[in-house]
Amino acid sequence: MSNLGQIFGSNVFNDAVMKECLPKATYKALKKTIEEGLPLDPVVADVVANAMKDWALEKGATHFTHWFQPMTGITAEKHDAFISPTSDGKAIMEFSGKELIKGEPDASSFPSGGLRATFEARGYTAWDCTSPAFVKDDSLCIPTAFCSYTGEALDKKTPLLRSMEALGKQALRVLKALGNTTTNRVITTVGPEQEYFIIDKKTYEQRKDLIFTGRTLFGAKPPKGQELEDHYFGSIKEKISAYMKELDEELWKLGIAAKSKHNEVAPAQHELAPIFTTTNIATDHNQLTMDIMKKVALRHDLVCLLHEKPFAGINGSGKHNNWSMGTDDGVNLLEPGRTPHDNQQFLVFLCSVIKAVDVYADLLRVSAANPGNDHRLGANEAPPAIISIFLGEQLQDILEQIENGGATSSKNGGNMEIGVTTLPPLPKDATDRNRTSPFAFTGNKFEFRMCPSSASIAEPNITLNTIVAEVLNEVADRLENATDAKVEVKTIITEYVTNHKRVVFNGNGYSDEWVVEAEKRGLLNLRTTVESIKALISEKNIAVMEKHAVLSKVEMESRYEIALENYIKTINVEALTMIEMAKRQILPSVIKFATNLAVSINTIKATGVAADLTAQTELLTEVSSLTAALKKNIAVLEETVEKASNAHGDTYDQASLFRFDVFEKMAALREVVDTLETLVDKDVWPMPTYGDLLFNI
Repeated sequence: MSNLGQIFGSNVFNDAVMKECLPKATYKALKKTIEEGLPLDPVVADVVANAMKDWALEKGATHFTHWFQPMTGITAEKHDAFISPTSDGKAIMEFSGKELIKGEPDASSFPSGGLRATFEARGYTAWDCTSPAFVKDDSLCIPTAFCSYTGEALDKKTPLLRSMEALGKQALRVLKALGNTTTNRVITTVGPEQEYFIIDKKTYEQRKDLIFTGRTLFGAKPPKGQELEDHYFGSIKEKISAYMKELDEELWKLGIAAKSKHNEVAPAQHELAPIFTTTNIATDHNQLTMDIMKKVALRHDLVCLLHEKPFAGINGSGKHNNWSMGTDDGVNLLEPGRTPHDNQQFLVFLCSVIKAVDVYADLLRVSAANPGNDHRLGANEAPPAIISIFLGEQLQDILEQIENGGATSSKNGGNMEIGVTTLPPLPKDATDRNRTSPFAFTGNKFEFRMCPSSASIAEPNITLNTIVAEVLNEVADRLENATDAKVEVKTIITEYVTNHKRVVFNGNGYSDEWVVEAEKRGLLNLRTTVESIKALISEKNIAVMEKHAVLSKVEMESRYEIALENYIKTINVEALTMIEMAKRQILPSVIKFATNLAVSINTIKATGVAADLTAQTELLTEVSSLTAALKKNIAVLEETVEKASNAHGDTYDQASLFRFDVFEKMAALREVVDTLETLVDKDVWPMPTYGDLLFNI
């Protein structure tokens, strides 16, 4: 491997490259746009475009593309060559500021949720200069926003950028009202931990369910799963290590600070964690990370699975969204300090987050909802569908003091003595970590642990930024109009603690007792994606998005329709895949096994030799009975899918049919097939088993 310092960011048109390639005046103007949000001069764009083109050509690029993030959840690209023919039959390389700033991909086939008709094909991409361009696959990739002909957002980047501006504006108001005279800008930062599975490519190619849906629709539990917990943080297998090494290098070249890698709890499961960066860049980087994970895996004859629950009965994959707020002069607004009880700045921002999460729990829940996550939330490796906040003993104690009249002390962790003289005493954190909480405070940030592994992190961060901006707006209004801001801030903190403490829970989020307790507290338990989607069109949630100019009512309604349509299509594809596998692979194999078994019984009987055929006969009876059940369940599922697919009227009602009718019939069919898998000869079974998929690397 090359020197890390040399390869890191080598394929990125970053600040260092811009400083070297651009004239000083152009560089300063572009930096002002990036850091202060000022409009970009077209003349500056032309100079930047030319420098960007020359740099990209040196990197071997032949094309450029506006790289954007439509509502499909993945990225999109349309590549154009730099080449421009001349009158003498030759060609020159051109790339203008106009081409840099604006693109026009056909928007007709991207999800719009009714924002535009198919015949209105225009869509525009606009250069996001706050996220650096990069070279990938011989193309200069320019991060862009994507909007319709009438200006509505058709992507995830546009509302994310809007939400970052909204939070920055309100947070700055609060800081000024608290007497801060040095901060000019507040930004949110994110570090998304990415979980994933790696399996052998040959076995993957023998599973239609993995190919079409990303998860196994059938599969009996193997003799060994994750019971021994020997995979977690275990020694990384040589083939996986080689994959991870190349993955790191590819990510580093793109300036993605991949920091940690390890085996996760489930067999064949792993995790990658990057260093924090601004929310916009972190979102771009995570989209790139998922794409590159898949591509690099194929080079090693492996397949990367990003689905939330590719295998039943073992841990699924999530994405832990570590979120915080910081100032341009280096202050983390969620840093408690040594004495958090008298750190008013920290407490007002902490309590603002608490109120935001309590008031807008439904919006936060839907930001982490997708069909794959429905299999995961509430299971042993994931938080429940109930939104709650873990603060830990120290902060919980401070909040109780505040509610009872005022905080006067902070519990400190002290040192942890291990009992071995050669081992040093370790400083003990003031609080432990709670892995069962969906929204946990972890030192100087909040870790939103519900996020789906396959999805963009844009949605949860759009929501977090906007709902916290709303509460900070309220705080700023009160402080700016207060006779004594110091007195008012104490009043606000006490009020927020008293009125919103119900959302704080430090216990075991997996327990049945918590479900009962949460209901008593009045907390929502939106168990499924379909149930949670309604939050996108509630008056309260539309109002907060419109107030901060993050999403309009029309844009919220479009996202509601897109989410429902995505759910319907996902479950429909899964159901149709199940039917095809069951009819064309599993049923013929089971019949073949039963036929062979019946022939062997008759052959033995024909010999006239006395033999106890009880075991064979009982097995044949059991398999035959299950085969009949299999045939029946296939027919029932086909009928249910047809009914749901042909349902007319409200999209929500149709999505409910897929969730509560089709989904349940799929589970019934799977139960029969998984039982048959345990009885049928492995040589006859038509696909690799869980044991083959999870343990053969």
